[in-house]
Amino acid sequence: MTLADMILWPGTKVCERLGVDPTGDAVLIRWLINTLVYLTVSLIIVWIVVV
Repeated sequence: MTLADMILWPGTKVCERLGVDPTGDAVLIRWLINTLVYLTVSLIIVWIVVV
């Protein structure tokens, strides 16, 4: 597994669960899921560091 595969893993799994090809037309769905996951993780880390 490459670094890119690990970074894109959450969106890829959601696309597979929905039954769409994550490398085809569902690239935007994969991008959206990855953005939401990493935004949430980043906000939690920032919250812990600041507080």
